[in-house]
Amino acid sequence: MSTTPVHPTAPGTAARTAGWVAPLCWIAVLLDGFDLVVVGTVIPTLREPGEFGLTGTGATAVITIGLVGMMIGALTIGTLTDVVGRRKALIGAVVSFSLFTLLCAFAPNALVFGVLRFLAGVGLGGCLPTAIAMVNEFTRSGRSGRVTTTIMTGYHVGAVATAALAIPVIPSLGWRWMFVIGAAPALVLVPLMVAKLPESPSYLVAAGRRPEAEEVARRHGLELERPAGPDVPAGGGGAAATVRSLFTGGYARNTLAIGVTSFMGLLLVYGLNNWLPTIMREAGYDLGDALAFLLVLNVGAVVGLLVAGTVADRIGARTAGMIWFASGAVFLALLSVRLPTAGLYLMCFLTGCFVFSAQVLVYAFTSANNPPAVRATALGWSAGAGRIGAIVGPVITGALVTAGIAFPWGFYVFAVVGALGAAALSVTRALRRA
Repeated sequence: MSTTPVHPTAPGTAARTAGWVAPLCWIAVLLDGFDLVVVGTVIPTLREPGEFGLTGTGATAVITIGLVGMMIGALTIGTLTDVVGRRKALIGAVVSFSLFTLLCAFAPNALVFGVLRFLAGVGLGGCLPTAIAMVNEFTRSGRSGRVTTTIMTGYHVGAVATAALAIPVIPSLGWRWMFVIGAAPALVLVPLMVAKLPESPSYLVAAGRRPEAEEVARRHGLELERPAGPDVPAGGGGAAATVRSLFTGGYARNTLAIGVTSFMGLLLVYGLNNWLPTIMREAGYDLGDALAFLLVLNVGAVVGLLVAGTVADRIGARTAGMIWFASGAVFLALLSVRLPTAGLYLMCFLTGCFVFSAQVLVYAFTSANNPPAVRATALGWSAGAGRIGAIVGPVITGALVTAGIAFPWGFYVFAVVGALGAAALSVTRALRRA
């Protein structure tokens, strides 16, 4: 990645000022991780006659509508981030999804609940690509894989915390309290973001605001990236030109291949997180064990992310991603085997290690191989294509649940999807140095 040197401040000063970016983005991603799991934890309760009485089809619809919102949010907010800036887009996304998540707690029926899930999904969809772009742009070159996987540990820490909270909260307080708890952190996070979160210098350069970018870079000990690459407008091109550049010249092949890979990756992530408790209930486990499997799956994801980032910085995010997708396929297939409970916990842990990290390595590759003028857009479109998979995954699994064959056939389907993800990622090629 070509850079223009800027004289940094002393390391201690840079550490103090830049230190807010990663924690604030990590917490924002953690709240996104809450949403990854929360519907899966409440669906068994919402299917009971005393609540919404959702059928299998109704549960699938509630899950799917939120994912449609996420897809729209990833495509629109991800693109707008390259137009209005990382800071405004991220704060707006957090405010939006937190508000509508809180309102879900007061939904009187399944229809209102679904509408609120859709609206929350729009903000959630824009949060992830914006946070990844910002953290990468406040990180020294050569650490793209590690910083992306580290920020994404927040995603799965949020998922783990949600699965753990669901075990005591839902039986004692009811499912509505899960959404109150999920929205509450924004009361602290948003004021901190407004006060402490700087704008990305890479965005400022791409937007033609170089003096501001140089000042931010000086305060944070950074080097400035060149504003554009081949076929990429250096600021002022607007959203349409930014999107168009992803499908021209040397970027089109990667854009399409990454889209297919992300489709497969998020199909696995959302299919598993939304339906694993229900599948395990069908396999004969009680609700407590079923929720515990979900928790272990996401603990594995956190461990896998920490390992995957280091491996990606050594051998490249593309190669690491292919290994992770292929390994995930193997362990998904093994989940179909009836094992003692301890053995099943181990398989869930290993599955989480590989499956969820695989998709994050796709984001790391995307961030490293697109210039700052279109980085958030590329991440947004990658996530947007992935959200289509996130919609398809729960729909497929829901159909298998409705047919009564989700165990073991759901795991066979997921294994094939993992193998296809590895194949799609192999089509990409590195265009820029991380």
